[in-house]
Amino acid sequence: QESNTIQTDLHPSLPISTTITMSFMERSAEQKKPQVVFVMGSKIDIDHAKKITGKLDEFGISWEIHAASAHKQPMEVLKILDTYRSEKVVVYVTIAGRSNALSGFIGANSGHVTIACPPFKDKVDMMVNINSTLQMPSKTPVLTVLDTGNCAICCQRILALSK
Repeated sequence: QESNTIQTDLHPSLPISTTITMSFMERSAEQKKPQVVFVMGSKIDIDHAKKITGKLDEFGISWEIHAASAHKQPMEVLKILDTYRSEKVVVYVTIAGRSNALSGFIGANSGHVTIACPPFKDKVDMMVNINSTLQMPSKTPVLTVLDTGNCAICCQRILALSK
């Protein structure tokens, strides 16, 4: 399988679309797959994701992180969704800024809950780019949570509803 690579200061030479990491929490037999699946538009967003996964670890919630752009690799995003399509309970957390197509793409193509938690550099960045996360077309349900701690709590509460 051919893979494109990009250079970044944070993660040199990692494939653009790749599973970045997985929690090392013990999983029960019925919990072979993660409960929360992160899809980042870019692997540069890993530090933002880690703020959420740290809390999920505290709650004992398993997770997995992928990096794939809805703009540049829509087929890869669909492959990620196909992996979890038959799972009864999965919460997707999307991390994408600027023109956030990722959250809507996942919300429209998955039957699972999608939470957008966009990474903003500062308040100006947020004010300029928030609308690409908030304004979704019809039949594209995406919840937006700006605070990483609140995002983890939302995941915990959504997963508790399935018990």
